[in-house]
Amino acid sequence: MLRRRLNRLLGVDERRVDSRTIYIGHRSCPANEAFIPPKFCDNRIVSSKYTVWNFLPKNLFEQFRRIANFYFLIIFLVQVIVDTPTSPVTSGLPLFFVITVTAIKQGYEDWLRHKADNEVNKYPVTVLEDGRRIRKESEKIKVGDVLEVEEDETFPCDLILLQSSRDDGTCFVTTASLDGESNHKTHYTVPDTEKDLESLNATIECEEPQPDLYKYVGRMHIYKTNQEPAVRSLGPENLLLKGATLKNTQKICGVAVYTGMETKMALNYQGKSQKRSAVEKSINAFLLVYLCILVSKALVCTILKYVWQSKPGQDEPWYNEKTQKEKDTNLYLKMFTDFLSFMVLFNFIIPVSMYVTVEMQKFLGSFFITWDKDFFDPEIKEGALVNTSDLNEELGQVEYVFTDKTGTLTQNNMEFIECCIDGFQYKYRDASSELDGFCVTDGPVNKLQQKAGREKEELFLRALCLCHTVQVKESTEQGQRQADGQMNQVDGLGVVGDVLHLSQEQRGFIASSPDEVALVKGAMRYGFTFLGLESKTMKIRNRNNDVEMYELLHVLNFDPVRRRMSVIVRTKSGDTLLFCKGADSSIFPRVRQEEVERIRLHVERNATEGYRTLCVAYKHLSAEEYAQADQELKEARLALQDREEKLMAVYNQVETGMSLIGATAVEDRLQEEAAETMEALQGAGINVWVLTGDKMETAKSTCYACRLFQRNTELLELTVRTLEDGGRRREERLHELLLEYHKKAVQDVPPVKAGVTRSWPMANQDYGFIIDGATLSMVLNSSTESNSSRYKNLFLQICQNCTTVLCCRMAPLQKAQIVKMVKNSKGSPITLSIGDGANDVSMILEAHVGIGIKGKEGRQAVRNSDYAIPKLKHLKKLLLAHGHLYYVRIAHLVQYFFYKNLCFILPQFLYQFFCGYSQQPLYDAAYLTMYNICFTSMPILAYSLLEQHICMEVLLNNATLYRQIAKNAMLRWRPFLYWTLLGVFHGLLFFFGVWFLFSNSALQDNGQVFGNWSYGTIVFTILVFTVTLKLALDTRHWTWINHFVIWGSLAFYVFFSFFWGGIIWPFLKQQRLYFVFANMLSSVTAWLVIILLIVLSLLPEILLVVFRKPRGPHSRQKKLVQSSVGGLQSPRSSARPLLMRTFSDESNTVM
Repeated sequence: MLRRRLNRLLGVDERRVDSRTIYIGHRSCPANEAFIPPKFCDNRIVSSKYTVWNFLPKNLFEQFRRIANFYFLIIFLVQVIVDTPTSPVTSGLPLFFVITVTAIKQGYEDWLRHKADNEVNKYPVTVLEDGRRIRKESEKIKVGDVLEVEEDETFPCDLILLQSSRDDGTCFVTTASLDGESNHKTHYTVPDTEKDLESLNATIECEEPQPDLYKYVGRMHIYKTNQEPAVRSLGPENLLLKGATLKNTQKICGVAVYTGMETKMALNYQGKSQKRSAVEKSINAFLLVYLCILVSKALVCTILKYVWQSKPGQDEPWYNEKTQKEKDTNLYLKMFTDFLSFMVLFNFIIPVSMYVTVEMQKFLGSFFITWDKDFFDPEIKEGALVNTSDLNEELGQVEYVFTDKTGTLTQNNMEFIECCIDGFQYKYRDASSELDGFCVTDGPVNKLQQKAGREKEELFLRALCLCHTVQVKESTEQGQRQADGQMNQVDGLGVVGDVLHLSQEQRGFIASSPDEVALVKGAMRYGFTFLGLESKTMKIRNRNNDVEMYELLHVLNFDPVRRRMSVIVRTKSGDTLLFCKGADSSIFPRVRQEEVERIRLHVERNATEGYRTLCVAYKHLSAEEYAQADQELKEARLALQDREEKLMAVYNQVETGMSLIGATAVEDRLQEEAAETMEALQGAGINVWVLTGDKMETAKSTCYACRLFQRNTELLELTVRTLEDGGRRREERLHELLLEYHKKAVQDVPPVKAGVTRSWPMANQDYGFIIDGATLSMVLNSSTESNSSRYKNLFLQICQNCTTVLCCRMAPLQKAQIVKMVKNSKGSPITLSIGDGANDVSMILEAHVGIGIKGKEGRQAVRNSDYAIPKLKHLKKLLLAHGHLYYVRIAHLVQYFFYKNLCFILPQFLYQFFCGYSQQPLYDAAYLTMYNICFTSMPILAYSLLEQHICMEVLLNNATLYRQIAKNAMLRWRPFLYWTLLGVFHGLLFFFGVWFLFSNSALQDNGQVFGNWSYGTIVFTILVFTVTLKLALDTRHWTWINHFVIWGSLAFYVFFSFFWGGIIWPFLKQQRLYFVFANMLSSVTAWLVIILLIVLSLLPEILLVVFRKPRGPHSRQKKLVQSSVGGLQSPRSSARPLLMRTFSDESNTVM
């Protein structure tokens, strides 16, 4: 691990694969050699961040890396060191509170990680040592130990399978905890290992640990007495991963090759990259402004102090003579000390507690997504999942959605529809397309009533039965299902009823892909049934009810680069056959071209109808060809370095010169409410891009079905096909097409007025753009740097002016490149990626917000996402309702925090002009300390969790409301200026209102005058009541919690003031507030001023709300809201302008 990290730091090429040697059972091989046990890490898993010893220093270090915390620490130290006007407690206590709350939260989360680690590390396992079965704790496993694992147990480390209780030397495994795939995967024992593991002398040479779950390269040397060591290749099919579970196998034995933090599961455990929301960036910008205000105030007061003291008699009045020490102090040092003192006095303008409030709001707010019953899916019995609560408000700011097709827009639930054999179509009579508006017939190629030759039919069906990795699972259920009537469903071929009855009743199919099961079931309906694989022998039952047996020689696995898979089998008569299936783009170049045309028509028609198509080919291998291929495959599989590249070369060499037999069509139905969801997103002003690895025709028809493309959509196509139409070089044609499309979609489109989002149904602006992977590579990686940059800009401008962009034949890396390109474009739009498979992980991690769908392609997308939902339809509510509300809540929280702190400190600043700039505090230390912690914190937290300025039903029914908060509308400089001016107005009113009252300070019945602490307490009382009632005015959705915290906070303030001033506290040197609050309330004049100033502060807003007539977009939105709720408006969904809370008049946002 250390070596790999050093290599990465020093820039050493990581592609060079180091290897390790493992001695099975810790026995030396050969036996006469000295055994020196190599050192590997133990099997402890550590996912925790802290220990008991390092928690305090490490946590404090991390917290003080935050600018606001570090700033308040400096202020606190200044108060301790320098003689400042306020006690160090005033800044120390709030800082301590923030640090403590955050530390408790992080400590609790880490304690949960420790707890989970201990459960794994203390799990009992069985280790075989010297023929004995010994129970050990999982953390004590060492590399080289031979372990025994029983059915339904989880593998405690990465193992090489040595022995299985199954006769064919296989075992079944589920990897749900690794990649979420609940299907059973088949793993194989290493050939030629001893049945008695105690007598096995062998070493394993394999690569160093690396995180790819599906890659493993190694070889085993088996030593036998008086024989040359046998060498066997090891691959992913022999490796059992930690976290996977043994299924349908009584027990297995395996040797530990990777343990602890070197297992593939541990290497895949990585914290999410830190994604910062737009709100966080706005907070930092606002903080800088307020920091400048703070420094300005301190500078002004410092300068004015020395100007004032320069007048005769002001610097040293007769009643306050300086000490000798003060006289000897350096003037500039004293000025600097005074500047620091003023900084300390005004530092509460920076809201340190806002950070902890925002963190709590995000953490607690995320539970509303998890608890939402509308997100619960009864099929998988799961709801939504929040992996990252830091991005809740980003859900309300999304401008681009990048979606996968298969499993996201569609169900990934495959159904065999039809096949084409030798150019003849075989179709179910009852099959019908679910796609919108498509009913395409074969036209001139309609051979529905004709048949291919029987030999070709049977060859095609045998290929479907043999070319796959499907396993047959014996079922214990004995249901009585009737297969009568199945004959009538198939046109062209009969179905043997009893065969279908037997296979469906007693067998289930297990596969890594739903496509494969659909094809095997399709062949079964035509009379060919796959019976299973036993000891490398594949059995199928043909239409004559005879069992055919084939020896499985090699499987050439599917991979996304080749986009095909093959098997090599040997028949009973000794013939060697290769069967291959894959995408048309990968099969057509490898077969005889005269066979392609009659199949291509069917493939293109099926793709247009939205079906997934695969082509099937075969090849007869002569003995010499097979011997050569067998030798090359074995050599490539034994290679430790570049194994995949060598295997790929052999695969490509073998899979040439094949004969095309036919093609299949499988339907992947649309997700529930997929069209409605896409329509709502576009109505909300969100651009939808479909990124898929599927064929263009299939993806295009899915876009029509989802209403992303309309009938009047003009499609701009930039694919390999269009590049070859002009007959010129591709690069020239690409340049020409980009310019043509740019003129059409960008230059010739009339400009759109600011603030108006283009409506996609308008004919003159309705463009759709289609590009494929090969063309995208040319755009992004042009031969010259200048061209590449120009192409990219043209491409991006065209895409941004189209309603929908379809990118087909995309590799996973290309998906991420597209997202990154849009994310980094002008304006930095907020992007969201949604997908369900491992191939979507790269774009999910790249986007600002990543959403995984709990689909059938595994849970890798879910594990790497920020949010996970069961179905695509849930995205609508997640963005339009939850996202909208989260953004409005947190934006109001941020603006309100700055506002209330400005109200708090401005009177303190003004007071300096009336006290000779002596740094005299206006408020008592207790009030300074508790203002942000106790008196005003809970109401805004409750508001930011519970507020619904518009009810969810209205938000869902009117997608256009989402546009009103786009581009961080509530945290722009204009609303910020409004809140700042409001804070200045309130601060001036509080101070000068009370100052006017104090023009005659004999306010008590007995003629006694009020002092400066009474002055400050009256200002503070007006302040607390005003900012709290301001929030009450802003609240649209009242719950008992809002009532409790708002009125409870005010009651607590009054109670605390009586309590604090009513007792002589022994720990206080000065009893500043002793009975001040009680005396203040004994004056009727004080009561009158408090009530009058609170009313005057809030009156402008109340009048504006009452008398302001809705106009422009406000009135239109009001009609929208009324129409959606049948003309009845609840108080919480009132269409009152949010302007008074967060917006300027021109913000056009109504809540």
